[in-house]
Amino acid sequence: MAEITQRDGTWTFDGETVRIVPGHEKSVSLLRRTLGELAVPLAAVAGVSHEPGRKGGRLRLRLRHGADPLLQVTGGKLDGANDPYQLAVESGRADLAGYFVDEVRNALLLEQVPSGPTDRYLLPGPSVPLSASAGDGTASFDGEQIRLEWNWKTDESKKSGGPRALALRDVEAVEWSPSAGLENGYLRFLPKGSGAVAGGSRMPAKHDPYAVDLYGFRKDPLMALVAAAVAARLPHPAAPGTAAGQGRSGDGAGTLGSPRAVALTKTPEPAAAPGPAPAPAPRSPGGEDHDALLRRLRELGELRQAGVLTDEEFTAAKKAVLDRF
Repeated sequence: MAEITQRDGTWTFDGETVRIVPGHEKSVSLLRRTLGELAVPLAAVAGVSHEPGRKGGRLRLRLRHGADPLLQVTGGKLDGANDPYQLAVESGRADLAGYFVDEVRNALLLEQVPSGPTDRYLLPGPSVPLSASAGDGTASFDGEQIRLEWNWKTDESKKSGGPRALALRDVEAVEWSPSAGLENGYLRFLPKGSGAVAGGSRMPAKHDPYAVDLYGFRKDPLMALVAAAVAARLPHPAAPGTAAGQGRSGDGAGTLGSPRAVALTKTPEPAAAPGPAPAPAPRSPGGEDHDALLRRLRELGELRQAGVLTDEEFTAAKKAVLDRF
């Protein structure tokens, strides 16, 4: 078990799950406090790092692309204060942060977790029902229906149509963008059959009856939670059968709807008959170098993936290596 507690929050790792609990101080962002506790399965993790600084450091958990609906819908536009996968670390806790990083990295290596993109969400997204008020309206979502209501700041051309209700089954996609400079942000829902394409030209959110216009105030990021809750219940953009799922790159760096090369399949050649598990070398009196043992684990994983080792042989050989730690 690895655990680090800071004013910013508490992170724990039990070998299978990274549990993130935000702090309760006012310095912790409203988005993170509203989102609450996160349980991140190891299978969703691409990497982890500790970034030291002059007055402290930062733990950063990097998730596999497509694993989390919140990261998917925000597309890297969440600032550091609102990013739930960053933890401010005090300068005197660098060693503890380093230990946490080592534990997660060793688990990723032992379990052979791929770092590439996923074609399904591995986190459930924000819980529902959920409601947020910001900009020119209030967006609510109960898991089946989205409701948009307007306030006194709403443009009359949009307000005159009254509140809008949209069933989840009638939604093609959802978009969120923060305010930047003189440009307002928005939360936008794209109804099916509207002819709108994700990433294409849009009616300004100020006039769009299915969008909330955001002005860059404190509660704007809460609209990202509504967007993520809806996105989590829509087909994954890289799922088999979707346009993106048929053309997504394998490097994990794409965005919603980004193209990828279609993988070609062929009949695999018969694998060589598996031989016995390699016998572990005798342990030296002083023990083996930590990096050498990790390299050995990596080699065993590659032998299993190549079909040289059966699962049983791999498990036995891995145990023999772990006994040397």
